[in-house]
Amino acid sequence: MRFLVYGAGNIGSLYAARLAQSSQEVAILARGTRLEQICQQGIELEDGVSGKRTTTSLQVVDRLDPDDAYDVVLVILPKHRIAEVLPVLAANDRTPSVMFFGNNAAGPGAMTDAIGRDRVLLGFPGAAAVPRGGAIRYVITSPREQPTTVGELDGSKSARIVAIASALQAAGFPVLVCTNMDAWLKTHVAEILPTVCALYQAGGEPEQLASSDELLRLMLRAMREGYQVLRANGVPIMPGNHRVFEWLPESLLLFLMRRMVKAETTAIKLGHAEQGRAEWQCLAEEFRSLIERVDVPTPSIDAAYRQLSPASAAAE
Repeated sequence: MRFLVYGAGNIGSLYAARLAQSSQEVAILARGTRLEQICQQGIELEDGVSGKRTTTSLQVVDRLDPDDAYDVVLVILPKHRIAEVLPVLAANDRTPSVMFFGNNAAGPGAMTDAIGRDRVLLGFPGAAAVPRGGAIRYVITSPREQPTTVGELDGSKSARIVAIASALQAAGFPVLVCTNMDAWLKTHVAEILPTVCALYQAGGEPEQLASSDELLRLMLRAMREGYQVLRANGVPIMPGNHRVFEWLPESLLLFLMRRMVKAETTAIKLGHAEQGRAEWQCLAEEFRSLIERVDVPTPSIDAAYRQLSPASAAAE
């Protein structure tokens, strides 16, 4: 398959390099110093578990022209930047499949309006990555925790989604084809925003978060309120095994969450939190739109989201 990875940040670079290493035809769209860096040095990856480093050379472009033809465009950009690329994607009608690969609590409406429902796919990475010493240090999450997750808007296992999943699997990413990606993404936002807010309140230190019952409890209760908001909006909790957060005793969940935050790879998994405040603010606004549609009290969400306010950011 011929891929264009639209976005050369940490995750975009990781997926582009791993796809290229697996003999897929891959180009990556980059600009400015990042474009020059990839042209001159390739993409250097460092495995966050083994420490192994690899360098991958691949095609780099600085734009998507209307006549460019790819099998798939993987749009790997923060949510607040998606709107700016929709006109570019709309002008290019030679690429049949565009996968928006990242956070989204608002649903695919803006994307389908811009480029057509038949071209839109949704996905989410099963990996985390942060810059380190000129390389991108990454971990690929386990299939039990969070595989790379992709899907058609109608939930079908189409030939193209199976082909994309196979290509990603061959690149070393465990992959799940999801039957309801919109619900999956909304559930993820309901979970990740309280986690990020708690991390901010802990000064960006996972160890400090793990040692604070108060912050872990706020994080858990905000997640549970988020689930209630989703259910009231008719959105199922996806994946289904995350429903345990609704009924397991709070004491047991706090124990499990403390272990999760203390894990060796947590610093990489939560590393994006420090760099992505604008995206988290955008996602919080999207989730608040879901809250406003229903009659669900959200005191813990309200307390958590205050960490995303401009005043809170200025105080850090």
